[in-house]
Amino acid sequence: AAARLFHPLPDGRSARLTRDQEAERAAAQRLAAAGFARIPPGAVQTSFGSLPADALGLASEAAWPDFMAETVPALRAEGWEVAFPTDFRHHAIDIDHLMLDIDEHEDGWLGLSPGIEIDGKALPLAPLLAGLFAHDPRWLSGRLDDIDDHEAVILEDETLGRLRIGAARIKPLVRALVDLFDRPDHDWRLSRLDATRLADLDLPGRGREQVAAIAARLRDAEGIRAVAAPAGFRAELRPYQLEGLAWLQHLVRHDLAGILADDMGLGKTAQTLAHLLTEKQAGRLDRPALVVLPTSLVFNWQAEAERFAPDLEVLNLHGTERQARFDELDAGKKVDIALTTYPLLWRDAELLQAREWSLLILDEAQTVKNAASKGAQVIRQLKARHRLGLTGTPLENHLGELWAQFDFLLPGFLGSHKDFTATWRTPIEKHGDTVRRDLLAARLRPFILRRRKEDVATELPPKTVIVRSVGLEGGQRDLYETVRAAMDEKVRAEIAGKGFARSQIVILDALLKLRQVCCDPRLLKSPAALRVKERAKLDLLMDMLPELIDEGRRILVFSQFTTMLGLIAGELDKAKIGWVALTGDTRDRRVPVEDFQKGRVPVFLISLKAGGVGLNLTAADTVIHYDPWWNPAAENQATDRAHRIGQDKPVFVFKLVCAGSIEEKILALQERKAALAESVLSEDADALAKFGEADIAALLAPLPADAR
Repeated sequence: AAARLFHPLPDGRSARLTRDQEAERAAAQRLAAAGFARIPPGAVQTSFGSLPADALGLASEAAWPDFMAETVPALRAEGWEVAFPTDFRHHAIDIDHLMLDIDEHEDGWLGLSPGIEIDGKALPLAPLLAGLFAHDPRWLSGRLDDIDDHEAVILEDETLGRLRIGAARIKPLVRALVDLFDRPDHDWRLSRLDATRLADLDLPGRGREQVAAIAARLRDAEGIRAVAAPAGFRAELRPYQLEGLAWLQHLVRHDLAGILADDMGLGKTAQTLAHLLTEKQAGRLDRPALVVLPTSLVFNWQAEAERFAPDLEVLNLHGTERQARFDELDAGKKVDIALTTYPLLWRDAELLQAREWSLLILDEAQTVKNAASKGAQVIRQLKARHRLGLTGTPLENHLGELWAQFDFLLPGFLGSHKDFTATWRTPIEKHGDTVRRDLLAARLRPFILRRRKEDVATELPPKTVIVRSVGLEGGQRDLYETVRAAMDEKVRAEIAGKGFARSQIVILDALLKLRQVCCDPRLLKSPAALRVKERAKLDLLMDMLPELIDEGRRILVFSQFTTMLGLIAGELDKAKIGWVALTGDTRDRRVPVEDFQKGRVPVFLISLKAGGVGLNLTAADTVIHYDPWWNPAAENQATDRAHRIGQDKPVFVFKLVCAGSIEEKILALQERKAALAESVLSEDADALAKFGEADIAALLAPLPADAR
């Protein structure tokens, strides 16, 4: 019912008011439903004195944001007029739109200008977010998922006051650009190589089409054209290897760099050789490609190039005669691939830096993980049109290793070492920041192709056999030649005096001694041998094992020499790699077998005789024959410890061979005279008669000059 009341005015006059008391009661009930209640006298102090006795308020400060976000719009829709003083701290203007303008600069950088729009007026967003992050650490500390998508976020503007936006609208922007907010200079620039993270932001603005095109080139699988193996490549590439070749060609086509990070044994070298042969046939390999690699891999590269891509001219810039080979380059010798090693980088820095290479390849690229090393510093100064890293373990210990590799591949992409540590490594490694971890992974994804053996298991045969060659160097090479010359003279004298058929013992002794020099000079036990420091094959093994273990491999290492297994065990102890062993002296075979099968250790050292029968080691997926050629039947029997019924994984078999030595010659003999080799190498002295003197003479021939 309506009521007429007289109401006194400040000037003494009276005004007559008509009130709708039912409507007033309904309005009071509506306010109560919204959470308003009478404020007790004295509960709130103001600068202008006491509140009116009928003043209403919400239960707490925490209730105001929801009231402003949800109840005020509802009240206005019901016809209420709601007004606020300009300095009311819970009042905010809703932000209409987020925007991101992107400008492509000539220097390869993308300039970013994030902004907002309110009533048709554009404002820069960066300073508003800086204020938010200063008082709410959740946004930059990897705790984005702790922020409810429906949470109202208040941004402070000096002119417009408080601006409101839902958390869900700005979280994608912060997630994609979190590292930029850390920059004290507010440098809102990104490399063009970072275009992929911008393309995922669903924000209107200038430059989006150009960025989308760049991002598509970086990551779009459809942009990577299928390719065929080059003509004259003497190996059948598996489907995943053809994909790798296509990816390498994609990098060149778009002037990018990257890391081929397949597991060991999946053919990184073969894919790279196919890539180089493709480049040569396309006329793009107009200068040599420089391959930097560990010393232990030089001969493996030479052997695989000769085997798979004989049309590629390879020049070895390693060894004492390398200056003459540099002179050959200067004289205009046609070379497609030049090989050098990490230890020689700083010694040959001036010669290497004086040339421009068509492609710079780092094999075992994790070797440059120490960015401050002399070698890493030289690598940064080398001039090359394209750059490529090969490694099965791009990350071994910490993210700083990835930075070092990308500082070579794409200088500046990950910033300075100091900035990378502060922005990425420390938050991820020390604080578990998953937002930055995921963003870093997304940034690197276009530039790393990694296939684990499990990923391509259906394309692999049950057993893959790989020969890894290593050259004899320095004192070990000299010792080999000394022993070889002495044994050659002794064998010739024995045959001359007793005849070939009655000289088997001397011949077998000569072969044994040369095998021992190849395995490790210490096996000879002579004073001269014990003084030799070089152990090429042991170094190769210790280069391989950490990478294989990082890949999750379970490894059997076979040798016919139990003393050699002891030397290997000593190196494993130094490297803190767990192992068990089985030799003829092992009393309880069950203990080491159980430890290995149950995953307590990654390496099982086994003597060829002790491990040839009665073992079922299906936990193993990798077999290494340290001295693989002696007795092929026993070798195959040993391999079958892993490759047998019950094995559900492809098995990789590595044979370690000293290049140019008796080991390599025996492998060649095995191919030519498999049946004869099997009998003679089983140490059947009578079977030696099946070989001719020419075969023995070939086994005892000097090391070739280029096997160094």
